[in-house]
Amino acid sequence: MDDIDAWVWWLIGAAGLGIPLVVTAMPEFGMLAVGAVAGAVTAGIGGGVVLQVVVFTAVSVALIAVVRPVAARHRARGPQLATGIDALRGKQAVVLERVDGSGGRIKLAGEIWSARSLDTGRAYEVGQEVDVVDIEGATAIIV
Repeated sequence: MDDIDAWVWWLIGAAGLGIPLVVTAMPEFGMLAVGAVAGAVTAGIGGGVVLQVVVFTAVSVALIAVVRPVAARHRARGPQLATGIDALRGKQAVVLERVDGSGGRIKLAGEIWSARSLDTGRAYEVGQEVDVVDIEGATAIIV
């Protein structure tokens, strides 16, 4: 087997490792495929079989050791949950005491809040459902 054949075999191996990457969505196969491409490059520039295997192993192990933990941390972080007043924005509330531009009371998330309307000329009557658009201090701003 001459050097040209060796790099072709490495590329076939890389393509072969790409198939389970697509089927299983396991990124480790992609990292091994990149290692195989590095072995093909080594063969293409005239490196011996031992050097090709060493380059394949070193690149594959380095990628798995560096990229995999970063990906795992990113995946474990998950979606950020809104808490505190951020969680109240966009919620619906019920008017307990007439609310206008100067104030009033609503029931929001099981608690009684002071509130005022975003549009100072608009008033909301008792029992009406409203949406909270912002929280300023201890006052909900509603529409």
